[in-house]
Amino acid sequence: MKNSIDYLSHKLKKHTKVQPNTVLIAYQVLRKIPGGLTVLSKTISRVAPYFRTVNPVITKLEVGFCEASMSKSRSVENHIGTVHVIAICNGLEFVMGVAMEASIPSHLRWLPKGMQVDYVAKANSDIQLTAKINDDWRVGDMQVEVVAKREDGQSVVQGYITIWVTEKKS
Repeated sequence: MKNSIDYLSHKLKKHTKVQPNTVLIAYQVLRKIPGGLTVLSKTISRVAPYFRTVNPVITKLEVGFCEASMSKSRSVENHIGTVHVIAICNGLEFVMGVAMEASIPSHLRWLPKGMQVDYVAKANSDIQLTAKINDDWRVGDMQVEVVAKREDGQSVVQGYITIWVTEKKS
């Protein structure tokens, strides 16, 4: 598996010079291949290794929107046996980052600035993570809506991640 991820990373880096939206292109290609979205998710998690702690897997990606899943496993549980909210926030930051990278105009760059979330229910199952960009692109602060849901559709965490958007330096 490691060799496959290294190979894909290398190919995507080469492709980046030609096309600014590598993430969206990779999704469109890899979603057609069995296990392709797992490979894409693991490749993205290599860029920001902390995401590997929750093992998110992208399930849907389009401009302005990303959805991923994370499994309820002992490694992300808290003392009461539910998915720890900080693990969920890590997953929400993953989907936000993927949505941003798949959507941002090539002359802009972004950095996360803050996160405001509410814990609204116990996370006692696998979790579906979503990020939705509702704002038009502009320099300054943007809000990305994030939601985490249980398997039964009940929201467990919801809120916004504030993004600071600037022009790329020449």
